[in-house]
Amino acid sequence: MTTLSSFREFASSLPEQDHLMPVMFVGHGSPMNGIEDTEFSRRWKQMAKEIPVPKAVLVVSAHWFTRGTKITAMDFPETIHDFGGFPQALFDVQYPAPGSPALAKETASLIHSANVELDHDWGLDHGTWTIVRHMYPEATIPVLQLSIDYTKAPQYHYELAKELYVLRKKGVLIMGSGNMVHNLRLAAWDRINDPEYAYDWTATINDKFKTLIKAGDHKALMNYPALGKEAMLAIPTPEHYLPLIYILGLKDDRNDGISIFNDKALAGSLTMTSVKFG
Repeated sequence: MTTLSSFREFASSLPEQDHLMPVMFVGHGSPMNGIEDTEFSRRWKQMAKEIPVPKAVLVVSAHWFTRGTKITAMDFPETIHDFGGFPQALFDVQYPAPGSPALAKETASLIHSANVELDHDWGLDHGTWTIVRHMYPEATIPVLQLSIDYTKAPQYHYELAKELYVLRKKGVLIMGSGNMVHNLRLAAWDRINDPEYAYDWTATINDKFKTLIKAGDHKALMNYPALGKEAMLAIPTPEHYLPLIYILGLKDDRNDGISIFNDKALAGSLTMTSVKFG
């Protein structure tokens, strides 16, 4: 049995492995995916079976948008229910995965482009636990969150992510959690159960994003306003898109294959489209 002290100490002694952990951008969608058996949650479960078991999970969630960069550094992060208007069953969920102060400190030390604050107040928000509880239901793998500095441009986040590359060699699964197309104001909630219902601009920009990802054109993806009005409709605010930029920065251009999954639209103006490198 893993003890609390071992969680505190294990990060500094994580050896580099023969294999490189994949990195993923995951479209998380509705918090209800955290408790419902959906095509999306089923794919998350299957994904966990297809990749190596990680030593730890580090998530860049759209729902931790801060001034400056922070990382959770507590022994046991709380489960945050950062939403409203959902059934009580969703608020009752607890995902009691441990954290890792040692890994938080090591991760902060890798980042030279920012002064990373070790945070003891946040926890695991729904951008993280709704996905990870399906992937690792036993809640025995340490889970940490890295915040997104809302004062910085995409290029900054891309370069910061590159500094975390060594964690892939140490068995840490790094995930970005958001949605490539995320315009709640224009969502057709009356069509939420209509499979793959999408506005024309949603389908157009989603296809463009996938084409650019497969082509490795990260510069165009970072300069998304230049992609036209469809991109600005898809990204009215950047928090759900920026986690993708972190994953692009972590890609190994020599060795990583690309796979797209959960490639579906919802309510006209949202997409669950996700990507795995490696």
